[in-house]
Amino acid sequence: MIRKAKVTDVKSIQKLINYYAKRDKMLPRSLNELYENIRDFFVYTEGSKMYGCCALHIDWEDLSEIKSLAVAPSKSGKGIGGKLLDECMKEARTLKLKKVFALTYVPGFFAQFGFKTIHKEALPHKIWSECIKCVYFPKCKEIAVMKEL
Repeated sequence: MIRKAKVTDVKSIQKLINYYAKRDKMLPRSLNELYENIRDFFVYTEGSKMYGCCALHIDWEDLSEIKSLAVAPSKSGKGIGGKLLDECMKEARTLKLKKVFALTYVPGFFAQFGFKTIHKEALPHKIWSECIKCVYFPKCKEIAVMKEL
């Protein structure tokens, strides 16, 4: 089942994200950051267990970002990531956003859903304000992808 995340999901979300962050597959997220942005998140659950998460973060009037898309290794390859992404894209359309982007280490996943690789420099400076705080700045290896709605 996919639903909007609740505050009670935050620690599970962080555990899942940071599992991949420790393996250099995504960026880590602090509890503070997750609590502040919990309304951005959708989660995939089975029973009382959370196995996936994805966030849609609005950056500007026509631009949003997919963040922290992760699926537990035990559920990988079963289409859950695509379902979470689809839920975020539905919300983006409902909000009348025109563009959705992601910074990712796995651009091939997003390409399956119509995202195109772009130059990071094409993203607004507002995006870079978050990047400057990252431990990998300025040697970021993430690839920017975007989809126009």
